[in-house]
Amino acid sequence: MITASGAAGSTSCADRPMRRSSAHSPGGDFADCVLRNLLLGEGRGFEIAQGRLGPGRIHHCMRSIGAAERALQLMCERAIARTAFGKTIAQQTVTQERIAESRCMIDQARMLTMNAAHMMDTVGNKASAAEIAMIKVQAPNMALRIIDDAIQAHGGGGVSEDYGLAEAYAHQRTVRIVDGPDEVHRNAIAKIELARRKAAQLK
Repeated sequence: MITASGAAGSTSCADRPMRRSSAHSPGGDFADCVLRNLLLGEGRGFEIAQGRLGPGRIHHCMRSIGAAERALQLMCERAIARTAFGKTIAQQTVTQERIAESRCMIDQARMLTMNAAHMMDTVGNKASAAEIAMIKVQAPNMALRIIDDAIQAHGGGGVSEDYGLAEAYAHQRTVRIVDGPDEVHRNAIAKIELARRKAAQLK
């Protein structure tokens, strides 16, 4: 809700900064406010919110993919530079497997996200519900796995503030909750899939 400063019926309070984020949460009280320039109309705020959820989730997933790419880059650089037990970490089979899996997971999530975006552009948000839900589950979980492997490659430094990995992990863990938790999206995917099977059986 946006009101002019000092609008009749409104009382504002100072922004409350949130931890681990530059975002602020403005507050205030509103009573008998004069409402003008309503978007869509009175009582349609939820409709507006729902309309932006699909594109918003695409953006979340794009950022998750970017965070995973950065984590993979840091993991590779660390693996090449760090020597343990007479050879670089990059020469260790377990590290190579983690790097290979990371590349596969990132590209899989990217393809899912691009497909969801294409579906939204061509058939709309409602018909793309399953694709949007899938990327909302897969992208942050993929990023968490890769960031965790990157933290492991950095040892104690990975959980410090030196590399940004710990902060990235905390942020991606939050993404599993915002705009609907994983459980809600998995339920939606399952319901859509079951409905398709039932519809096919009736034919």
